Amino acid sequence: MSYCKFCETKDPQEVNRLYHDTQYGFPIDSDDELFGRLILEINQAGLSWQTILMKQENFRLAFDHFSVEKIANYDQEKIEQLLQNPGIIRNKLKINAAIHNAKEVLSLQKEYGSFKNWIDLNDPKSKEEWVKLFKKNFKFVGGEIINEFLMSAGYLKGAHEKTCSIFDVVLQSKPNWLKHENK
Repeated sequence: MSYCKFCETKDPQEVNRLYHDTQYGFPIDSDDELFGRLILEINQAGLSWQTILMKQENFRLAFDHFSVEKIANYDQEKIEQLLQNPGIIRNKLKINAAIHNAKEVLSLQKEYGSFKNWIDLNDPKSKEEWVKLFKKNFKFVGGEIINEFLMSAGYLKGAHEKTCSIFDVVLQSKPNWLKHENK
């Protein structure tokens, strides 16, 4: 079985392979899960993705199962709790970005019906166009963060090599980039 280079590292807990085989590149329909992926990508900045994967469930619990509505209403007390939580990345800028971005997602949900609808309505775009669009609304969203976020959620191709056994599984899930492949 051939795998992407992403999974060729020695990973005793197999978190990379599990993520690769079941999440990476697959479309996400839930706004909370889509937003959760953005939170994880933002928190990965400056760290290894394996570090984030090892803490993924801690993030889910600390950030109320990635509930956009709850995160948008976090107060100073909740921020202090997050800053004291050793199970997540305790970076005030990243925590504040999550709260700001949740408020932006709520605004997009009001206008477009969902965060996913907003992304779908703007699809397809180049990486550069996506980054420019995200920077209009969100904080802590650079080129690599947005590229990985959109690739991991099925909006940009590149999550898997064509020789990877998961490539065909992702294709069957009909990621958004596939819709535009022949245009």
